[in-house]
Amino acid sequence: MDYKQKHKGETLFKRWFLNNRFSIVLLNILLFFLIIWVFNKISFVLNPAWVFFSAVLPPLLLAIIQYYIMNPVVDWFEKKFKVPRVATIIVLFLFVIIALIWIINILVPMAQNQINSLVKNWPHIWNDAVNTTQSALRDPRLSPVKGSLKSMIDNTQRTLFKSGQSTVNATLGNISSAVSIITMIVMTLLTAPFILFFMLKDGHQLRPYITKFAPENWQASFSKLLYDINYALASYIRGQITVAFWVGVMFTIGYIVIGLPYGLALAILAGFMNLIPYFGTPLALIPVIVIAVMTSVPMLIKVLVIFVIEQAIETRILSPLVMGNKMEMHPVTTILLLIGASSVWGLWGVIFGIPIYAILKIIVSRVYNYYRRESEIFSETDAASLAAGDADKKVKNDAK
Repeated sequence: MDYKQKHKGETLFKRWFLNNRFSIVLLNILLFFLIIWVFNKISFVLNPAWVFFSAVLPPLLLAIIQYYIMNPVVDWFEKKFKVPRVATIIVLFLFVIIALIWIINILVPMAQNQINSLVKNWPHIWNDAVNTTQSALRDPRLSPVKGSLKSMIDNTQRTLFKSGQSTVNATLGNISSAVSIITMIVMTLLTAPFILFFMLKDGHQLRPYITKFAPENWQASFSKLLYDINYALASYIRGQITVAFWVGVMFTIGYIVIGLPYGLALAILAGFMNLIPYFGTPLALIPVIVIAVMTSVPMLIKVLVIFVIEQAIETRILSPLVMGNKMEMHPVTTILLLIGASSVWGLWGVIFGIPIYAILKIIVSRVYNYYRRESEIFSETDAASLAAGDADKKVKNDAK
């Protein structure tokens, strides 16, 4: 019995309102915006909750990132060698402390000297680059594009000057909040290790604990939903940090080999910027090209060769090996998401846009599949085919 035969005798109200897909979608959209409107009206009630959430968010985020990096090691030692979790956690903490001591005593001074020198000399480097470019524009062969290039350079100078001036003004205007920022950083560094310890010790018990609060007939699906969200976050965080680390290592080796000035500082910048998908590495390449141009033309060629080699290793070997297709996001979707999230939420949107999108995608797809199986507005054929597809997917996952 198909959908039309089953609902042939229904009234017009049921057929066009209660059991109509378009009407149900409109009602859900209306309910969504109604909830947003209600929350906006009672924002004064939620403000204390937001202040509390903002206070606990920094140490919690730091602990979550470290948890996803260290938890596989703790799980592996527990399953493979039956080592108690607490013992592995303590050894990992000691290893991290030793690594931090080494970084503070060896790596930080080297990078700090280069960073201070680069910041101090950057205005002179930029002015020299502009003068060199303007001298090159005097070549008669460039006369057709001379006006466009000169206008582009002038606009870039004005933009950088305005950005620097606004940054200085904002910094001077927010000096009063420096104490609160320092306090937040200190509290984050002090509390995050304790949160991390208990997450590593008892984190594997969190999903069964949360699942118990769901209705009994929903517990299996809810547990799978939590597993998928946890898997997506773990894949993204571990993958991004791993790729960014090795990108920094590759650029460090490459810049040292070719003798690029400020190579270590620029390589560290490239590693951090690589946390921004697609845009990070090209943005980090801008100061490298400026410095290479001011050094020599052969240095510019060497920098471009290093960049091509790094991109080939990253895109062909490193990213597929580490990330794979675990996020199941098309590159166009990622780019549009980064552009939109950065324009709405700035840096926070760039950092959290992709993982939040991944979580929402999992939740929405789960709810939609459940709705298709249970709702009467979908035909029995659609529900049966969807259930068969889910069963095949489950069999494939079990086989893996």
